Amino acid sequence: MSVNFQSAVRQLIRPRMGRRLLALAVSLTVIGACVAVFKTVGFGTDPCSTFTLGVSAHTGVSFGTCQMLFNLIMFVPVLRYDLSRVGIGTVGNMVGVGYIADFCMARIQPLIPAEGLSLTARAVMFAVSMAAFLVAAAFYMVVDLGVAPYDAMPQLIAARLGRWSYRRVRMAWDLSVLSVGFLLGSTVGLTTVITGFFLGPVIVFVSDHVRGWFE
Repeated sequence: MSVNFQSAVRQLIRPRMGRRLLALAVSLTVIGACVAVFKTVGFGTDPCSTFTLGVSAHTGVSFGTCQMLFNLIMFVPVLRYDLSRVGIGTVGNMVGVGYIADFCMARIQPLIPAEGLSLTARAVMFAVSMAAFLVAAAFYMVVDLGVAPYDAMPQLIAARLGRWSYRRVRMAWDLSVLSVGFLLGSTVGLTTVITGFFLGPVIVFVSDHVRGWFE
């Protein structure tokens, strides 16, 4: 536990901390805004948001609050078993993204025409927001200031199972959460597929090009 605590403390003392914090704030804001656009255009969202949007629709509780509560539940085992995964980015993601998405959704809805968005407008909004989401999520990982509890859980599970690779555990984790979200009525679509297959490669690409900014 003491080693994990020391690792968590080291998250607060990193090279280029100003740059890391700025990049973290911008990336979380962009991620939240993109989730709002995904919800608006109706092509699905990432697995975690799919689940919490379903819970929100069934309970009447705001998406931001559902997102925070879901992550708080997963935060307990992360605190118990591996504090090294916790940092400023953990709290920022857990608390910030959902409420930023709520704020942006409230601003977008009045701008949508009564007849709804055309397919062309939805496609353009989707393409722009997907590109922004992938890059922002990559920066969020590259600054290395802690991961969201949702992302930490499959890492913990894979470390404890041993016989299953992280990739297999992550796939099973995402599919499980996604399935529950789908059963709760959330849309599963193109966004879900793209984030599932392309986020990893984009993180690697961005990391190779910008990691030096933060060292």
